[in-house]
Parts: sequence; structure tokens; C-alpha cells
Amino acid sequence: MGKKICWVAILCSIFLNVVMLQWTIEAFFGKEFEHVYMYTIIAIASSFIALLFYGKWRKLDKHERA
Repeated sequence: MGKKICWVAILCSIFLNVVMLQWTIEAFFGKEFEHVYMYTIIAIASSFIALLFYGKWRKLDKHERA
């Protein structure tokens, strides 16, 4: 897996995180509390995925420079 694929995965997961944050806020103010937890869990999962791909990218970058 190349560095470009890692960047695409990071950007997609951050985009998903921003969308889930917006939907969470809309659900909270719309008093749809059953959706708040689901959207929050998806946002946390996408943040974790972005963190994993960031670590993978750093590892690839470090090996490329060595």
C-alpha cells in the first residue's frame, strides 16, 4: 500500500468524520437522540481509522527516507 493510498484513506475518513459531526449536531438539536449515539460512534471509528492510516503513512515515509 502506497503513501498516496494512505493519504486518500486519511482524507476520506476525516471527511466522514466531519459529516458525522454535522449529523450528530443536527440530530441533537432535532431531538432525535437515538441517532446521536450512532453518528458519534461512526465519527469515533472514522477518527480511529484515520489515526491508523496516519501511522501506516509515517511508517512508509520513514522507511522511504532510510
